[in-house]
Amino acid sequence: MPTPPAFAELAVVDRNGFIESRHHGVAVVLAPDGSETLALGDPSAPFLPRSSMKPLQALACLSAGVDLADERLAISMASHCGTDRHAEVARGILQSAGLTEDDLGCPAAWPTDTASRDELVRDHGGPSPLRMNCSGKHAAMLLTCVANGWPTENYLDLQHPLQVHIREVIERLVGERLTTTAIDGCGAPVYAMSLVGLARAIQRIATSSERSPFALHRSAGTLVRAVREHPWTIDGPGRPDTVVIERLGVFSKMGAEGVQVMTAPDGTTVALKMLDGSNRAGHVVALRLLERAGALTAEAVADTVAHLPLSVLGGGVEVGAIRAAV
Repeated sequence: MPTPPAFAELAVVDRNGFIESRHHGVAVVLAPDGSETLALGDPSAPFLPRSSMKPLQALACLSAGVDLADERLAISMASHCGTDRHAEVARGILQSAGLTEDDLGCPAAWPTDTASRDELVRDHGGPSPLRMNCSGKHAAMLLTCVANGWPTENYLDLQHPLQVHIREVIERLVGERLTTTAIDGCGAPVYAMSLVGLARAIQRIATSSERSPFALHRSAGTLVRAVREHPWTIDGPGRPDTVVIERLGVFSKMGAEGVQVMTAPDGTTVALKMLDGSNRAGHVVALRLLERAGALTAEAVADTVAHLPLSVLGGGVEVGAIRAAV
């Protein structure tokens, strides 16, 4: 077992003025020029970025020559809530490759969107791989295989040409040799890296220009534009990542087990990991750190935070909130 990194208190849960719970973790802030301006805990310790790694995987697919744009490109890095609209976009990617949902390597799941799940139940439907929050990523991986003449049956195997290529691109973006591999909840490989390495990779993607002389940067610029133009794909209407992108123009991606990354329009980047694995405070802490760095105004952050699910209820009445402690 790895030694837990040095950590700091990042958030608290306030109930009627009483601090009921505390979230400790690690966070790092990069200035627009890439310099490290703030570290809370030890951002050099390895951790699993989970779905916060999806922008890197999506960019790797683009760099392998896959033809994706607009909603189909944005959903390739999504952790979506499984609405009909999400499922249709992912299905469209598969159809363009001559494939079906039976080719997806991710497990079947119910939508995490309550209304979509209720509708499925009323229609006597059930869970499916298309409703799984990673179906867009998997569909893009399969399309990449078809575009390159690679087999689709074992596209999640570590030695498959797709996964070898993805790993090489991730190492290039993170600037570290990846020495530990695990399997994510969706069945795809996920690699341990430092928090500051992930922050640098996300910053490189989020600040890239479609007019760059470098092909990888042009592709990254296209990916970021797709996300900002179609923020509903990334999470879902009214859900945290989508809210932050829509209201602030921030490039935002949550990962399971308490991971969050954000890049403000000026390039300031935050990455954080809650040691208890909770995701409930990640967005408010990341926004507060961007505000603290001067990348977002206090007014804009306060307005956005008001639209996030941070209320603590007592008898159906708000009696407190999940709030940042940084």
